[in-house]
Amino acid sequence: MTPPGVSRETEERLEWFLDVLLRWNARINLVSGRDLEGVRERHLADSLQLLPLVPPGEGALVDLGSGGGFPGMVLAAALMRPVHLVEADRRKAAFLQAAAAELALSHVTVHPVRIESLRLPPAAVLTARALAPLAVLLPWAAAMLSPQGVAIFPKGRSAADELAAAKAAGWTMSVEQFKSKTDPNATLFRMSGIRLAGA
Repeated sequence: MTPPGVSRETEERLEWFLDVLLRWNARINLVSGRDLEGVRERHLADSLQLLPLVPPGEGALVDLGSGGGFPGMVLAAALMRPVHLVEADRRKAAFLQAAAAELALSHVTVHPVRIESLRLPPAAVLTARALAPLAVLLPWAAAMLSPQGVAIFPKGRSAADELAAAKAAGWTMSVEQFKSKTDPNATLFRMSGIRLAGA
């Protein structure tokens, strides 16, 4: 079930993407077996709720640790702006490249490299889902985002603890918090002005 405001064209692309995902999932583990039945709610809807948090504009979106395409490929299906998917696992990167080709998403570039090796112009938006704690994500965000850029990080039960730990480590940022619509225990962070105190 896609949320209101998603165009029919986007809805069709997402259905096509799920078909590609399930075909590839038979060969490589993109989503765990127990999630297949609930893939729409657990992964698709969870990713789509980030869409309203993405600021308008044409600046590039970078998704770190894209894995099975959540949220990066899902957002790319709805956004006509450059999207960079970063996935070091070569098999998952091959899936992402195949999915982008099948969906004719010419604005998607897949980078089969480690995040530390990534070299891109400053991004307008950075996303990462179920990848690492905030203390690990924030240095990447600070290095990759443009001065006006925003980072959107979905977080689970540990959201408050991760935020406190990041602040204790000297990170400062403007933080907006949104309750997840798919998990009562999850929080979506939208952050800007990310910097390390004294840097």
